[in-house]
Amino acid sequence: MGTKNEKGQQSGINNLREMFYRHIAQTSPAPLALEIVKAKGCKLIDKEGHEYLDLIAGISVSNVGHGNKKIIKAINKQAADYLHLLVYGEMIESPQVRYATLLTEHLPANLNSVYFTNSGAEATEGAMKLAKRVTGRSEIIAFNQSYHGSTQGALSIIGDEYWRNAFRPLLPCIQHLDYNSTAAIEAISTKTACVFAETIQAERGVHPPTKQWLQLLRKKCTETGTLLVFDEIQTGFGRTGSLWGFERFAVIPDIVLLGKALGGGMPLGAFVANYSLMNQLSKNPVLGHITTFGGHPVCCAAGMAAMKVLLDNNLIAAVEEKAAMFRKLLQHDAIVELRSEGLLIAIELKSQSEVFSVTKQCLEDKLIVDWFLFASHCIRIAPPLTITPKEIRKACKIILKSLNTLAK
Repeated sequence: MGTKNEKGQQSGINNLREMFYRHIAQTSPAPLALEIVKAKGCKLIDKEGHEYLDLIAGISVSNVGHGNKKIIKAINKQAADYLHLLVYGEMIESPQVRYATLLTEHLPANLNSVYFTNSGAEATEGAMKLAKRVTGRSEIIAFNQSYHGSTQGALSIIGDEYWRNAFRPLLPCIQHLDYNSTAAIEAISTKTACVFAETIQAERGVHPPTKQWLQLLRKKCTETGTLLVFDEIQTGFGRTGSLWGFERFAVIPDIVLLGKALGGGMPLGAFVANYSLMNQLSKNPVLGHITTFGGHPVCCAAGMAAMKVLLDNNLIAAVEEKAAMFRKLLQHDAIVELRSEGLLIAIELKSQSEVFSVTKQCLEDKLIVDWFLFASHCIRIAPPLTITPKEIRKACKIILKSLNTLAK
């Protein structure tokens, strides 16, 4: 007969689902509620041993796959050396310094100073403060149907009133304009502190701008002394077929936001700018932007290991070929349009209900897909970049089977 503690532990194990709903704050009325006990490559394994093929990579987080041995080794080594030491920026912590150096070696020369945060949303917050501090201005321009995070500052600039309305009042002096529009360029003035733009509007359902528009945006920002902020939180680290999404447009931002894949599966974000800009956060006031856990050494060690795996294994070179496989195989009358920017793919259907039906059927067939915040009529595909041709064929077969059920 077990002890009281053992019985309690056993009860907790048996009722883990119940405890999940009771004690974990819920973000939606219908979470997936899968009990995953192991993840490897593109597979998630539940407590019964069922394997799920993962086509969303934790929302573009696990770009080099789940359970990568080099990332785990880096985590274990750093955890054995030291964990948290002091608030960010006070100690010379090797994982932070080395990762920041690696990042800046693969970014344009003007982006040479990294401020690590805990998440992409916090990177947005830091960039907003930096732009106001540097320019002395308060106006911020952002775009309809763009997503930059859910904290109050980031929420103020995301481009959909449905998500903002319940939390007003939010930050003042925000203009929301149409992405890829002439009106947006014309609205930028000497009163504008910064413009936040995704290089590809991900949550809208994968919509890139034209190269000419992004270049005009850069030109107008330069003319007015406005800082141009590119959000690469979803599109960075090879997701679109280049290391950074902005590379294809021949446009360089003043600040770039990083997150998701940045930490290799660990929580990590960053905003990156020129040292001459970033240094202004250190004075008037001193400690102008501070964080306790931002740039945690274990997260930085994991992120650096992941980036090295990405680069050393030349994973980015195969992205477009794999994306082309999805485009070729996913042919179906129910598909209105398939948009692909590398392995960030949107399958547009006729309605939200069709998407929910397909995602439910896919889940029953052990395939994990998702939808987009501003485009719930589109299925999200964003697998680990390590996905194999065999896994792509299997995934497409399941999706096509699910689409066939719509006609029944």
